[in-house]
Amino acid sequence: MRNKGFFPFVFLLFLSVSSFSLRAWGQTFDVIKSQVRTHTLANGMKFIVLERHDAPVVSFHTYADVGSAQESYGITGISHILEHMAFKGTHDVGTNNYAAESKLLDSIDNIYAKLSGEERAVNPDTAKIAALKRKFDSTDSTANRYVSSMEYWDLIREKGGRGLNAYTSNDATQYIVSLPSNRVEFWMAMESDRFMNPVFREFFQERNVIMEERRLGIETQPVGKLIEEFLAAAFKSHPYHHEVIGHMSDLENISRTDVINYFQRYYGPNNLTVAVVGDVNADDVFRMADTYFGRIPGGPKPEPLRTVEPEQQGEKHIYVEAQSQPLVIVGFHRPSVRDKEAAALEALANVVGNGRSSRIYTSLVKDKKIAVQVGAFNGFPGYKYPNLLAVYAVPSKGHTNEECLKAMEQELQRIVDEPVRDDELTKYKRSTEKDLIDGMKDNSRMAASLTFNEVVMGDWRQTFDTLKEVDAVTAADVQSVAKKYITRKNRTIGELIPEGQTDEN
Repeated sequence: MRNKGFFPFVFLLFLSVSSFSLRAWGQTFDVIKSQVRTHTLANGMKFIVLERHDAPVVSFHTYADVGSAQESYGITGISHILEHMAFKGTHDVGTNNYAAESKLLDSIDNIYAKLSGEERAVNPDTAKIAALKRKFDSTDSTANRYVSSMEYWDLIREKGGRGLNAYTSNDATQYIVSLPSNRVEFWMAMESDRFMNPVFREFFQERNVIMEERRLGIETQPVGKLIEEFLAAAFKSHPYHHEVIGHMSDLENISRTDVINYFQRYYGPNNLTVAVVGDVNADDVFRMADTYFGRIPGGPKPEPLRTVEPEQQGEKHIYVEAQSQPLVIVGFHRPSVRDKEAAALEALANVVGNGRSSRIYTSLVKDKKIAVQVGAFNGFPGYKYPNLLAVYAVPSKGHTNEECLKAMEQELQRIVDEPVRDDELTKYKRSTEKDLIDGMKDNSRMAASLTFNEVVMGDWRQTFDTLKEVDAVTAADVQSVAKKYITRKNRTIGELIPEGQTDEN
């Protein structure tokens, strides 16, 4: 939790001055940085601790270095499935008789393997398939009698847990919760248990839930359809080309055995990083971590992703027809967040399309009134690997994608041809600095930043050093990256076309 006296004071001071003092903030960051401590267990699992004794609460952030980018054909969506499964309990949590349940789960896996094999046979035996389905349903129903579905959630809530959640991205899977500070050992016991003794029960029911998520989020949503097709066009080799939710055919066929194998490959302790921020004693945290998480056997670290998206050889343009208003999105390939040009690219996106004072908002929405919504963003669909800088526009009534695309091109070309203004660069720096400062006030956001920088950037200290990189960006830097990446050859265009309208491009 934030220091109620210190942070508001310095933030108001920040707003009241016309020139932000990086040196002053650097001193503050150095103080916080000096309070961070780390400890790596014998099995390779890393803990990062920042003590804050303002309030008797603590936030935990477990970062698994695995996301949809690690998925291969046939198992897209499995990272997200595993995230759901991580809340299903263990040998002791979520069941009233694990010995009996485990035998039934093994039987279900065996029956499903036979059923899946028969369904894929050249000449499937329909009678055999029907018999296997009956046996599967019966065994699954019996296994469910031993399940206590909400026990994991209930135990966390009973101990005062707040914000219990998890999320899967293209780059990572992350598990978060905040608890009273006298529940640190409780968290240690629960979290180590679910990564040491997970039981992926109710798998097929949860798989159906995720398939419904895909139907609602992509298959029945025009924008969802567009983004899926856009990414597939923009990335021909790198696994950023598929959505985190996965392809429906993969979701329909992924098995519980697949999830177990994926877990064993990517959820070893040396692929997990934990940040603990709040009212704790670092030495106590490290001692308990050794006791609880040290029980998990170590193993080889997963092999890094080999595939690199090759240089694009020419403009790509895709169209999706749907019952929807039009929308156009343009993406330009850019390097990963670790690249030395990353801060300049963030500044470019900010100037072009972040906020009501951005160039495309001013041009398309305010002045020309040809769009009702515009924006720009970086790190799409992920940050860890080379990704996209994208801009988009939703045309206003009576206007078209073509008009919006032409206007966006004009604004982007202006940045290629001439340096951005001082006030635009200052706006980027101040908004970014504000976000960084605000993030440091919140225990959970601070924990997230520490784990992200440790895993993706290679050092948790980058949490405090980013501000220096932001402050160092010049107008010449922004123009340089614009010239380098904002090219026709390097771009992919995606258009959402209302059904019944003829494309004029």
